[in-house]
Amino acid sequence: MSGDNTAVKKENLIQIDHLVKTFGDNTVLRDVSTYIKNGEKVVIIGPSGSGKSTLLRCMNLLESPTSGHIYFDGEELREDNADINVIRQKMGMVFQHFNLFPNMTVRRNITLAPVRTGKMKQAEADEECMKLLHRVGLEDKADAYPASLSGGQKQRIAIVRALAMHPKLMLFDEPTSALDPEMVGEVLQVMKELAEEGMTMAVVTHEMGFAREVADRVLFVADGIIMEEGTPQQIFGNPQSPRLRDFLSKVL
Repeated sequence: MSGDNTAVKKENLIQIDHLVKTFGDNTVLRDVSTYIKNGEKVVIIGPSGSGKSTLLRCMNLLESPTSGHIYFDGEELREDNADINVIRQKMGMVFQHFNLFPNMTVRRNITLAPVRTGKMKQAEADEECMKLLHRVGLEDKADAYPASLSGGQKQRIAIVRALAMHPKLMLFDEPTSALDPEMVGEVLQVMKELAEEGMTMAVVTHEMGFAREVADRVLFVADGIIMEEGTPQQIFGNPQSPRLRDFLSKVL
């Protein structure tokens, strides 16, 4: 855990120091400090309402911290001169409810950001789009609209859309919780392949099997703090706190 907010460690792609987030009178995160190293897969688990998604959303300032410091790639996100739009281009975000543009084809959903930000010309973006769609087995859906896709297909498209920007970090906010059970596997499979390729990932999920198999480190968040953290073996095999033991007894 990092306590000294002046020492940003080089190997940490994200470093969070003393993060507090309040919504009105409700303190959702209380003095949270953690980090994600380059190439590390960090899975965040915990009961509903514990602050997991808020922690993830603070990482790319979708939620603005009340106090504390967040560094991404050595740059403090909350500095006045930090261009959060440029920084966000290096972070892919996959949401629970896909957030695809319903009035655009799959191809347009995927190529919009790379073209609009000047990362790629349209032809190059189209080519990259087809490569990524092929990778998730959906190249035949390039000209379809989101309404015609299953939930699992939409979520795979959402992952591809994030990957099209060649991010340094992928953030997944409960990516399978809105899916029918038979579609969960196809989305987790794509995420596992990304992990195997070395993508740095932070994942909020209720899928304990995924956490066990893919995580380098698991954070157990409850009551707005990181109550326990460790390898999957430590967290699932030898939980220390009664709160974590109780949580695992309900979800495993």
